[in-house]
Amino acid sequence: MKYCSECGKPVVFRIPEGDNMPRYVCEHCETIHYQNPKIVTGCIPVWEDKVLLCKRAIEPRYGLWTLPAGFMENNETMEQAAMRECYEEATARVELEGLFALFSLPHVDQVYAIYKARLLDLDFAPGTESLAVDLYREKDIPWQQLAFRTITHTLEFYFSDRQAGRFNLHTRDLYADARPADN
Repeated sequence: MKYCSECGKPVVFRIPEGDNMPRYVCEHCETIHYQNPKIVTGCIPVWEDKVLLCKRAIEPRYGLWTLPAGFMENNETMEQAAMRECYEEATARVELEGLFALFSLPHVDQVYAIYKARLLDLDFAPGTESLAVDLYREKDIPWQQLAFRTITHTLEFYFSDRQAGRFNLHTRDLYADARPADN
């Protein structure tokens, strides 16, 4: 950040009085610019024994497979964002069945919230951010072509829970250096 979004003057990076972390501060209007993690939300759309995956038509990870998910917008709930992302990426309508996985990714300043969802019908197609969308049984998932570790972990949790006959809330911290907790 170079300029204050309030008054347009240059900002400095320093620890403001009464704080303990460096922030961008405008010394002209005294605005402190806090930067916080972004929320990514999405869902696991399920139809019978299959999950819906989207092949990415955008960077990062163009051409790889993912669950429908994306950044939450202002003025929407996490649930609304998850359903919107599913519709934008796969033109799929879903009913959410609860929060399923929550991941912290401190190295990219993101938090992922993934919901378990039920597809309402089979009327889906690639949205503008997808090259293809398709339903996959566990054995047919393109595991080596999944776009993100969050998606791999979510699908592993989902299929493990389905086999156990009960679904739990899963949480995990994922780091850039793939610490042992990531495995």
